[in-house]
Amino acid sequence: MAKDYKFEVGEKIYHQTCITCHGESGVTSEDLNFVVRPRNLSKTILTQEQTYEVIKEGGHYWGSYSDMMPAFKYVYDEYQLRAVAYYISLKFNKGLEKKAEELYAHSDKISKKQEPKMLKRGKKIYNRNCRWCHGLNAKGDGEATRNPDKSIFPYDLTRTLLTNKQMFLYAKYGGKFWGTDKDDMPSWSKKYDDFTLKSVIKYIDVTFRKDKKIKIKSNFKP
Repeated sequence: MAKDYKFEVGEKIYHQTCITCHGESGVTSEDLNFVVRPRNLSKTILTQEQTYEVIKEGGHYWGSYSDMMPAFKYVYDEYQLRAVAYYISLKFNKGLEKKAEELYAHSDKISKKQEPKMLKRGKKIYNRNCRWCHGLNAKGDGEATRNPDKSIFPYDLTRTLLTNKQMFLYAKYGGKFWGTDKDDMPSWSKKYDDFTLKSVIKYIDVTFRKDKKIKIKSNFKP
């Protein structure tokens, strides 16, 4: 069987650079005290291409409140960056896309009759629930972030590289389901139906994500 040199390069760099924070199994050690703990790489919703982008540009560039995940484009070349993303995807999260596709395929479809109602419904629910953390303009600077007693770190949704389908799955199942350590982002599936959650995502996309240049092509095509 031929050697997978790309995997080997990624594995070597992961063990040299990433393992300290992300752990040997893709899960951060409980002994490490982080303000924002790295995601569980075996659960992350990011595709291989998206993982590469985060490794390259850093988490803050793609909307993370924290800059704990630095930009490695100044350390490694293009092949090495892609090799690390390749290793992470195959080693820790090989079945991600199939899992995400199946979850989305089982969500309720939006009918032609429902479509005209989506923006109004989405705006209402965003302002009722999401604005408190993500802010008036979805910059991740809502009132909840100013509470010194409970630090939370919402994403700047104008910069997130998640697709609309991924954001829906994130909202429906919650951050814990997709590998976050904290439970600031709850699962909204018990409170809202799929139509409502998809409406919120459409409102966010149309209202706050106007700069289509920051969106990268995702492998996720359910």
